[in-house]
Amino acid sequence: MRIDSRLSLALLPLVLAASISSPPSSRLALTPPMGWNSWNHFGCNVSDSLIRGTADAMVSSGMRDAGYQYVVIDDCWQVSRDAKGTIVADSSRFPHGIKALADYVHGKKLRFGIYTDAGTKTCQGRPGSYGYEDQDARTYAAWGVDYVKEDWCNASGLNARAQYAKFRKALDKTGRPIVLSLCEWGSNQPWEWAPGIGNLWRTTDDIEDKWVSMLSNLDQSSQHSTVARPGAWNDPDMLEVGNGGMTDDEYRAHLSLWAIQAAPLIAGNDLRSMSEATRIILTNPEVLAVDQDSLGAQGILVWEPVPELQVWAKPLRNGTHAVVLLNRSAKADTITAYLSRVGIHTDSASVRDLWSHAEIGKVKGRYSTAVKPHSAVMLRMMGVGGAPSN
Repeated sequence: MRIDSRLSLALLPLVLAASISSPPSSRLALTPPMGWNSWNHFGCNVSDSLIRGTADAMVSSGMRDAGYQYVVIDDCWQVSRDAKGTIVADSSRFPHGIKALADYVHGKKLRFGIYTDAGTKTCQGRPGSYGYEDQDARTYAAWGVDYVKEDWCNASGLNARAQYAKFRKALDKTGRPIVLSLCEWGSNQPWEWAPGIGNLWRTTDDIEDKWVSMLSNLDQSSQHSTVARPGAWNDPDMLEVGNGGMTDDEYRAHLSLWAIQAAPLIAGNDLRSMSEATRIILTNPEVLAVDQDSLGAQGILVWEPVPELQVWAKPLRNGTHAVVLLNRSAKADTITAYLSRVGIHTDSASVRDLWSHAEIGKVKGRYSTAVKPHSAVMLRMMGVGGAPSN
């Protein structure tokens, strides 16, 4: 069919206006980003071979097929700026350059991420992006970067909202869709302004590979559930699953709680040598589906009969509800989920256990089960039957 050129010209301003009003970032992270970051396990010890090996392991382990997409280098990849101000990678650690590494990651059908800082220097004293926002954004886009984590060290006297907005604008001007992860630890109340600037923003202190640290980050991030939505997510920090500081029960609880919160799932272990138990935890399809549910609701604490026994719930797109029964204490106990508190407004519900992959069957009014210490049970519930009687 031939289209009249006059019509095409008439529509051109509308097309341009739509592209201007809808930056690339608005189409990103419609579900919480999933991937891997080098910092939790490797710190500054990053290299070309590590990132390539991790990309290989993400494929061979099944993590890519489970939904993990981004392979992100954290701090210490950069050493200086050249005479033109272009950021320079450590040539001893990245002898082929960053673009070649990004190309390798893309060749695995994965996406590539990198780290910078809004201040003059990164947290490890490497060059920051302050004053170089446009230049760094162009460089990253030319390298094929798909995700940028931007830290907040050495930023004294700067306005967080203004600095992050400046970098978001610089990334969007490149025309390349690039996820922006804000990492200022909740210091400047990012939940009040970050939606529309970042695709995810840290709400917490840095996580440690400890049960108490994981729970502390859960509690901090849970306070801001109302602002989470597709394209914009509260970030309680990266996963510690498989790093050795917690038990497998604790790691299952960790992933369950991040999933119920619709949190980004950024693994931080050594994928090249992880145990089969760790792999199974990280790739549980039923738990990941809760995190990736397209409704984009962040789950909340709905019942706490005593401080160490909790019920968390999250509505899902298909009308079902995900539920986590969390035992924060050091002794086993029974936890009850009442259907009405979970958000189910029928007298009965069908229940499925997402870790045992087993149908529990139909329950009436409530569901109770024993939960081991420092552990969680994760369920999917669907209302059945009539409305509950008064």
